[in-house]
Amino acid sequence: MILEYRLEELGQLAQRFWRDAGNARVFAVYGPMGAGKTTTIAALCGARGVRAAVSSPTFSIINEYVYEEGGQRHPLYHMDLYRLRDLEEIIAAGVEDCLNSGAICFVEWPEKAPELLEGAMELHIEVVDDQTRRMRIGN
Repeated sequence: MILEYRLEELGQLAQRFWRDAGNARVFAVYGPMGAGKTTTIAALCGARGVRAAVSSPTFSIINEYVYEEGGQRHPLYHMDLYRLRDLEEIIAAGVEDCLNSGAICFVEWPEKAPELLEGAMELHIEVVDDQTRRMRIGN
C-alpha cells in the first residue's frame, strides 16, 4: 500500500494505519534523515492511545510509552538504532528484548539490524516536497 500525505493529514493517516495493520506488532521504519520518521511515529502512537509526548530516541536509544486497550495498560517501544555500531551493541542496548516482548515496537534505522527484524512490517517514508511525504507499507 502506498499513501501520500501532508503533515496536517497525519492524524487521519494514523487512524487508517491501525485499521489496516492487522496483528502486526513490529514496524521497521525506513527513511532518510529529516523524512519525518519520528513525526509519523508520534502520530501513530497518538492514534493508538499514547498520551505522553513522543520524542526521538536518538540519544536514549529506546523510549517506552504506554497505551490502554481493553482496560489494560500496554507498553509501546520506539527505538532508534542510528548511533549504535553493530549487532552486539544493539542487543546490549535491550533492543532484542523489546522486539521479543510482544509489545508494539517502532524501529528507526532498521537497516542496522536486519537479522532482528525479519518479519517486521516495513514502513518506507519518502520526501515528496517540503510539506508532503509518501509512505510505502508492506514487506
